[in-house]
Amino acid sequence: MFQIFSDWYREYFSNKEAVVLILLLTAGLTVVVTMGSVLAPVLTAVVLAYLLQGLVNYMVKRRVPRMLALIITYMLFLTSQIAFLFVLVPLTWGQLVRFLNEQVPRILTEANAFLNMLPQRYPDLVSEQWVKEISAMTTSTLKNVGESVVTFSLSNIPNLMGLLIFLVLVPLLVFFFLKDKDRLIASIVDLLPTDRPFITRVMTEMDTQISNYVRGKAMEIIITGGVTYIAFVILGVNYAALLGLLVGLSVVVPYIGATVVTVPVAVAAYFQFGWGPEFMWVMVVYGVIQALDGNVLVPVLFSEAVNLHPVSIITAVLVFGGFWGLWGVFFAIPLATLVKAVFSSWPREPVPDLSSKPVNQESGVL
Repeated sequence: MFQIFSDWYREYFSNKEAVVLILLLTAGLTVVVTMGSVLAPVLTAVVLAYLLQGLVNYMVKRRVPRMLALIITYMLFLTSQIAFLFVLVPLTWGQLVRFLNEQVPRILTEANAFLNMLPQRYPDLVSEQWVKEISAMTTSTLKNVGESVVTFSLSNIPNLMGLLIFLVLVPLLVFFFLKDKDRLIASIVDLLPTDRPFITRVMTEMDTQISNYVRGKAMEIIITGGVTYIAFVILGVNYAALLGLLVGLSVVVPYIGATVVTVPVAVAAYFQFGWGPEFMWVMVVYGVIQALDGNVLVPVLFSEAVNLHPVSIITAVLVFGGFWGLWGVFFAIPLATLVKAVFSSWPREPVPDLSSKPVNQESGVL
């Protein structure tokens, strides 16, 4: 048993780079799990810097001075942040409050009417006591959700102060990450071994994969959400901004997100139009948007991404989401790509096969 373990260790961990990489990955995972919420502004700024670096590089290639390109990019970022805070957030929040005030009572009324009808049609399967319990539980849950959203006010001042600090820190960090990117990377690289071909190969591949994924996913969210909003406005669907935001954010979680967000889209369309042609048009347009996203937009935006099996993607979403919450869900695919890149590139030291050596017939020894 000891020989088996010794051979396995020599094969996979005899290279000092492998040990260093294991230590780096372990330290990174420990920091994320234990201090992920504390470092949220830093992590957010890193993601945004990844997004903006592509625009800076594009302008530099067009012979724009780097500092000027950085200033233009940063001003566009600040403008987008202001538009998000003072246009999109109030619009979607107002539509959410309207939905809870206007539609939730109607949903409760129709759901209770449907439940009360079940004991009469299926007396052997559904009892009145079960209907009463389900009705009371559903009513209580929806009312609690509605009250928690509508009464968002003075009791949330501490959270609002934390949010304000977050909104101040993130733009500052984004600026410094863009301005001093090379210096920050060099300071980290100096801590690594001088001879590091394996680590360099993995880091280069992951830099390409993560930057491609982050920028592509941001573009996918904007395009999918924007197209959904415009289509729903044309069709006259209520709460178009709220539904567009939900559809845009749903692409963060592959496969699962599109399935889950179908429910609010169908509910909003049904309670506005009923079982009519308008409802069918809304669902057909929504289905076309999802089909174009999966079959056209994703292949174009993620053409350089490493292919992962759907089972691997779903497993990564569950595992990293459990470790890291929403951030883990967002980075599930690049993290799964990291794991795949590490395993596929892992240096291996061949272990000699002693059984293949010739035997000295005279001495009887190897």
